[in-house]
Amino acid sequence: MTAVANDQRTGRSLVSEELFDSIAHFVAVHDAQPWERAERIADQAIAFIATAATASTAMVPSDDVDLGLHAFILHTQEYARFCHAHAGRYLHHNPAPGGPGRTLEAVTTGAHAMKAAGFMVVDALWTVRGENAAQCDSDCGRPYGQSE
Repeated sequence: MTAVANDQRTGRSLVSEELFDSIAHFVAVHDAQPWERAERIADQAIAFIATAATASTAMVPSDDVDLGLHAFILHTQEYARFCHAHAGRYLHHNPAPGGPGRTLEAVTTGAHAMKAAGFMVVDALWTVRGENAAQCDSDCGRPYGQSE
């Protein structure tokens, strides 16, 4: 992966290094992810929550990003403080047991909302059954949610 200097925000920048490392460590240990991948997952999960706090559309994480969401939520006090700081309320995690699961369209909406909010999106972590949900399409460059 090639790093490019840009002004995009990261989820990592929104929390303390101690909390970030703890979330990434949880993903590495409990989800058997290599450390660098665990860090990217933690970053994307934090950015996802910050975006969902003010998004005007429903957001669905990818399977990979969901690992980081669960790890963050288990840091209950820090997660509650983060929610209140970014959303003014607690953001509940409401899975849909027995539902259809993640769709490419729903996950793409979440990834594009993060990009529109100025966050870096790690495309490799935004997939649904092997299909990339994060790459820009013909809507790139227009304000999010507008078709023309």
